[in-house]
Amino acid sequence: MKILVLGASGQLGRCIEHVAQGSTDHYHFATRETLDLSDTSAIEQFATREGIEVIINSAAYTAVDRAEDEPEQADEVNHLAVARLSELTERLGIFLIHISTDYVFSGRSSMPYTEDMPTEPIGVYGQTKRRGEEAIQRLAPRHIILRTSWLYAPYGANFMKTMLRLGKERPEMRVVFDQVGTPTSALDLARCIVGIIERRQLDKTGLYHFSNEGVCSWYDFAEAIFRLSGYDTQLHPIRSSEYPTRAERPHYSVLDKARVREAFGITIPHWRTTLEECLQLTASLPE
Repeated sequence: MKILVLGASGQLGRCIEHVAQGSTDHYHFATRETLDLSDTSAIEQFATREGIEVIINSAAYTAVDRAEDEPEQADEVNHLAVARLSELTERLGIFLIHISTDYVFSGRSSMPYTEDMPTEPIGVYGQTKRRGEEAIQRLAPRHIILRTSWLYAPYGANFMKTMLRLGKERPEMRVVFDQVGTPTSALDLARCIVGIIERRQLDKTGLYHFSNEGVCSWYDFAEAIFRLSGYDTQLHPIRSSEYPTRAERPHYSVLDKARVREAFGITIPHWRTTLEECLQLTASLPE
């Protein structure tokens, strides 16, 4: 198959490129500079010329705090551009795989979120991502939407990379303990996506949740990063109210993965297992 990956310079796009090495399918990786999500005409020209059969959209406006001050820009990328892409893929007969987020939920639950639970995003980022989901469901019947949470990778900017940097610079740090979720290795999400394509499971359309197994707080995640990396940085747990941000974060972001496991026959590793793998790969990369 011929696959186009949008947002290829981001952490998930780079992990898909890493995982897809040696695949018998042919992947094209497009960055914002080479093929912008908002440039539907350019995407159509490229897809038609190259005979693209699947588009993986890993491009998004992910600056959660800045989105509160730039709602129109966030909506353009996360909703309107996605709607145009949905229309394009339906018209050209291309299958669409789209990445969404736990931020479509309010975080007020105390039970893992299933795909069928009501969405109540509490910020602009989550609201625009939810509108993007709705556009796909309305306009592109041949799709898979994968919601994920707390994504990190050896590439790009993410919590793990930030902790590794700050852990070298500071003897102690304060990290919130009252936001609970599941760190997700972008390598595992990439394996899920590439595996679905390789096994030709694109008939299993719909909405799915994917994160690693297990539950922790940001404090727990930071502690594991420091311990596995050999840092002796002293951690102090704090409440979210002690670390105010422009956008409110969901306090509970655990996703139920039963549907994705059953539909695609996959086993999902625990977050601690793939954190070790991710840290090892990060250490092997040039700074």
